[in-house]
Amino acid sequence: MRDNVSSVKLPNGLTIILKEIHTIPLISQWVWYRVGSKDDLPGQTGSSHWVEHMQFKGTKNFSGQELDHAISKEGGIWNAMTYLDWTTYFETMPANKIDIALKLEADRMANSLFDNKETEAERKVIISEREGNENSPLYRLNTAVQNASFECHPYKHEAIGKLEDLKTITREQLYKHYHNNYVPNNAIIALAGDFESQKILKRLEDLYTGISPSSNSTFTGITEPAPQKEKYVKVEGSGEMSYLQISYRAPKANNKDFFALTLLDSLLSGPSSLNIFGTDHISNKTSRLYQNLVEKDLAVSISGGLQATIDPYLYTFFIIIHPASSPKKNLAAFDNQIGKLFNETVKTDEVKRSLKQAKAMFAYGSENITNQAFWLGYANMFADYKWYLNYIKELENVTKWDIQHVAQEYLTQERRVIGIYKPTQRRS
Repeated sequence: MRDNVSSVKLPNGLTIILKEIHTIPLISQWVWYRVGSKDDLPGQTGSSHWVEHMQFKGTKNFSGQELDHAISKEGGIWNAMTYLDWTTYFETMPANKIDIALKLEADRMANSLFDNKETEAERKVIISEREGNENSPLYRLNTAVQNASFECHPYKHEAIGKLEDLKTITREQLYKHYHNNYVPNNAIIALAGDFESQKILKRLEDLYTGISPSSNSTFTGITEPAPQKEKYVKVEGSGEMSYLQISYRAPKANNKDFFALTLLDSLLSGPSSLNIFGTDHISNKTSRLYQNLVEKDLAVSISGGLQATIDPYLYTFFIIIHPASSPKKNLAAFDNQIGKLFNETVKTDEVKRSLKQAKAMFAYGSENITNQAFWLGYANMFADYKWYLNYIKELENVTKWDIQHVAQEYLTQERRVIGIYKPTQRRS
């Protein structure tokens, strides 16, 4: 895969990555900050997510309503999201209207107000969101499993934060988190679309050169010990269905085993997309777990997922239990399939099919202007852009022996947490 990409680092540390694509008159801008939920201080979990919300509440130059109106009236779309390792903001606009997006992102890097009334109003919104999540069995189950999967690494916390922290975090703490992390030397601006690189680079230099860098950094790095034993967590609540979650400690994205595990994921539960905008779906009916759990009426559905992260995170399976079955039976069938991977070499045809599906899923998540701009910055959050460029090649180099190796290495019982959700009362 070849790409005409240019990259510049300004004196204040801001990295700008540009990719000209002249097929359609659109430009997508993504601004990435190397701050996520892992960077939330103890007692202040949820800070990164809350700061993301406050970035839509206005600056000295744009009120919150003006920001939204400025984008929407020009036919643009915009959004933001906070994850474990990063926070990102994006706008996709008609090419001749992109300047408003360039200006607003530069403005809110340095000039967001964090008005007291807006901060308190957003506290209510986020607490309501957090409490609403508790109505979802899968959310409650995943939260419990994620927490049990780590002893000390902040990956154990959900991005939205703990309820007790959300009630006590102050405006000053949020503003300090913003001030420390929303700085040019902690950011990457990625643009893809219909522009001339030199012209748009000059515009970005004009907008950002006056913003000073900072030496502040929240996350100092924590080494999580290797798992030593299998753990079980049980969650009960209202609902109609039982759920089973199985999460293994996985390698970080910048580890060669990640690619073999990606093909293993395709083989076991069907291909999954690393791109949050990869909405196209490929059927998982040819996967081993679908054929041995869903088709045999043990499960209603099965899905798997591997996340690209800076530090080792989780490789997770979600199973919705068939009403006529049980979590115990599903776990036994699941373990039977894992055991086969340990003891039997994967067939070449199965590897080819898994590779074809994984490549197709990757292509679906890379095909439009917004996705292209996404990858320019996203890959740099855990590796670099070469990781994206070499992704297909790395998958093609995976052998059936590599797949068996990563199964034996990562899918051991001592590396996993098993979570079971059981309904205690039926909804009327």
